Amino acid sequence: MLVELAIENLGVIERVNLSLGRGFTALTGETGAGKTMLVEAINLIVGARADASVVRSGAEEARVEARFVRTVDGEEVETILARVVAKEGRSRAYIDGRMATVSQLSEMGEELVDIHGQHAHQRLLGAAAQREALDRFAGVDLSALKAAREAVTHIDASLAALGGDEKTRAREIDLLQFQVGEIIGASISSPSEETDLGREEDLLADATRYRETLWAVAEFLGGESGAGDAVGRAARAVGPFDGLSSFRDRLASLSAEIDDVLSEVRAAAEQSEEQPERLEAVRQRRQMLRDLMRKYGDSLADVIAFGDEASARLRELTSYTERVEALNAERVRALAALKAEQLKVGSQRRSRAGSLGAAVQKHLRTLALPHAEVLVSVGDEKSDPAGDAVTFLLAANPGSEPLPLTKVASGGELARTMLAIRLVLTDEPATMVFDEVDAGIGGAAAVAVASALRELGRDHQVFAVTHLPQVAASAHHHVMVSKAVVKGKTFGSAVALGEEERVAEVARMLSGGVADGSALTHARDLIASLSSVPQKRKR
Repeated sequence: MLVELAIENLGVIERVNLSLGRGFTALTGETGAGKTMLVEAINLIVGARADASVVRSGAEEARVEARFVRTVDGEEVETILARVVAKEGRSRAYIDGRMATVSQLSEMGEELVDIHGQHAHQRLLGAAAQREALDRFAGVDLSALKAAREAVTHIDASLAALGGDEKTRAREIDLLQFQVGEIIGASISSPSEETDLGREEDLLADATRYRETLWAVAEFLGGESGAGDAVGRAARAVGPFDGLSSFRDRLASLSAEIDDVLSEVRAAAEQSEEQPERLEAVRQRRQMLRDLMRKYGDSLADVIAFGDEASARLRELTSYTERVEALNAERVRALAALKAEQLKVGSQRRSRAGSLGAAVQKHLRTLALPHAEVLVSVGDEKSDPAGDAVTFLLAANPGSEPLPLTKVASGGELARTMLAIRLVLTDEPATMVFDEVDAGIGGAAAVAVASALRELGRDHQVFAVTHLPQVAASAHHHVMVSKAVVKGKTFGSAVALGEEERVAEVARMLSGGVADGSALTHARDLIASLSSVPQKRKR
């Protein structure tokens, strides 16, 4: 539900902030007062095309903000949509204070608002929305059909992934065989082999210096004045003293450790010798591994993983014939299941399309279109077994050919048709806006439209721009739009009317300011009678 609408510098409106409620709200005012600017504001926040001409003269930009409250999973959720139109023509969109694209705003707006008028954003004019409307009316369950379509899509994707034509497949097999052979032929011992070889290369490349260093270390540890001799002398010095036994033990342990290290150092020094053949072999091996990493991954682990994936793909391609036969057999079964589900859904749609058209037509003939004919067309069973091609058709006048709603020329006829559809399909969205719904009607037809809007307002939030006192009198709420000229500038305003103010506005609509006393009495009677008419849900 739209609970708050804020407008700045839009058309003649400098600044308006409206708090809005449930039910049916009539939007009235003198011709040219700016009623359509309220509809334009709502259009902008649900993603309609922005035109720089709507920016108030002298202002840099127009801004519209709307606060919606809806129930999601039993909890109230607040959503704020905003649109800013610069005088240069650029526009910006925001959802809950964060920048968004106009398409994102439009997608969100479709869930929140439905606008009906000659040039308005109209959700029910879309082919998908009309199909969804029929499905809701008919109670069609699409889950099995969606699953069947997904199954066919998955099989087709698997067939495509096997490789296209034979030449393409042969080229891929040749490439994979080379890649797999190169990786397998390398006989990589472990993911760390290149790192291990690097350390060995360092040792082999400087074997003489390593040997000299090791013998020097051995001399430091085991020579006459080496560390081992010094530790031994220290141990002997504290030996006679029982109070220094802890130091004696530690020194003995240290002496043993030095002896172990000395032994290992001497062994390494004796074994350290130049191995030019081994050094060259290590360098060549490392270069080969680096070439593999350059082709197949940043590390040997990546190269091994690439080889595994390539091997799996190669096995898949070389067993192509068997795999294709299995997938084709699976596809035949999936297509049969899909056809069965399409026929089932199509049958449900076709069996209920006539009832939906008749229900809408029944309402429409009470809305100043007594000869209207409404048809709901569903695609031919042979070419469209699921009946996905759903189109609402309208013939507003006797003898005229039923045409798709998108081709209906009259804004009033289209708005009334949408009103009739909404009286039948009483579900989403929660907020509806009707512009020109009462164009060119009066008398009993005006009362019928008024009653229909009030009835729709029982379960929805409904806004209607109207020039008819009957429609205004039937509303649950009333917003009056007016304008005034101050110092050569026009200022528009919109205010929610109280009971007495509402009577005065309906009286103005009845008499145009003539015979005010009798008009006020008539207005009170009209409001009382139309507000108390019992509403019956018509299906």
